[in-house]
Parts: sequence; structure tokens; C-alpha cells
Amino acid sequence: QVIVHDVNELTEKLFPIVEAMQKHFSAGSGTYYSDSIFFLSVAMHRIMPKEITQIIQVDLDLKFKTNIRDLFDEFDNFPEGTVIGIAREMQPVYRHTFWQYRRENPQTKVGDPPPDGLPGFNSGVLLLNLEAMRQSKLYNQLLEPSMVQKLTEKYHFKGHLGDQDFFTMVGMEHPELFHVLDCTWNRQLCTWWREHGYSDVFDQYFRCEGQVRIYHGNCNTPIPED
Repeated sequence: QVIVHDVNELTEKLFPIVEAMQKHFSAGSGTYYSDSIFFLSVAMHRIMPKEITQIIQVDLDLKFKTNIRDLFDEFDNFPEGTVIGIAREMQPVYRHTFWQYRRENPQTKVGDPPPDGLPGFNSGVLLLNLEAMRQSKLYNQLLEPSMVQKLTEKYHFKGHLGDQDFFTMVGMEHPELFHVLDCTWNRQLCTWWREHGYSDVFDQYFRCEGQVRIYHGNCNTPIPED
């Protein structure tokens, strides 16, 4: 069954919920109504019908190498209290974004590469447990403008990647809300940061072992042919 949602109607519902966070995580200098759609996943549980309990949200620049049903099975691996399944970011973008916090906290794992670091998240593949998102008092508190402001000040955070920035910042503070998907579920191919100041550490973030299940051609990177 296919249900088509009008993007303008969705944006109208989203805007009041995400308006406050847009100035922290949008490329524009202000809060734009049109930017709200980049925060759809953040508040999906507030605007989808209650009977929809789980959603997979994916970017368009993906190539599936396995059945998406196998990805849906990942919902079964969510620990109690987890609301979202998401893979790690595979470039040092958040090493860069958190530079001031890292300088003030030299022992932090924020922005460090896996397996022990906290490299942040990539929102190209998202498993949204809408029922868990609705029931999580903590998650809904984190959507409040005062909490967003508090965290952005703590981490000196200014991003431009929409929902991905929000999930990354929240994940630094509350990792228990997230089920980390294996990199093979979102094998990002972009290498932009390798040529922009981080060649010495790039491969620590970019490394992904195992049979790729979803390729992600982010930043217009060509996806390998079969």
C-alpha cells in the first residue's frame, strides 16, 4: 500500500516543532520555513498517524545490495529505551564541527574515530521507532527549544546538516537513545574531508569491513557498478 504525503502539509506541521533548532543546524543564516523538511525524521512521531509504529527513512542517493526487509529486522535489536537506529558518520566532519569543545576537553571522545570514539551519525539510513519516540520522555524533552539551546551552548555546536546534526549532538549526550547500525548498512562513499585538512586521520573514520548492504553516494560520489 502506497500513501503519498504532501510535502507542504508536512512542513506546515513540522515548522512549529523544529523552528527553534533550525538556526543551529541549517545552512541558511536564519530560520527558513522550507528548511523544516530537513528535520522531518526528528519529529516524525508527532505528525504520522498513531497506527504507524515504525518507519525506515532513507536518502535518494542509495543503492541497495540486499533486501530492505533485512534492514527492517534491525528493529528487533533495539534495546529498551532506544528510539532510533542510525549508522556512524564515516568522515571526520564532526571532529571538525566540535573543534572548540575538543580543544577545551582534550580527553573527550567526542569527534574521535571508531571503535572507541564518538564520530557522530549519518542520517542517510534511519530506523525510526515511532512508538518508542512517542513514549520516550527524554527524547521529547530534547526537542524543547531550551534543551536544544543548552546542548548547542555546551558543545559550541553550529551545523548545517539538519536532522543529522541534531542526532549527532544528542548522541554525544545520550547515546542510549540510539541503536548504532553497522557501517555496511550505510556505506558512505564521500571523501571530501580527505582533501580538506584531515588526510592523516581520514581512513580511521572511512574504514568499513564486511559485505556492503547499502551504498550511500553522498556528496555526489559515484556508486560502484555491480
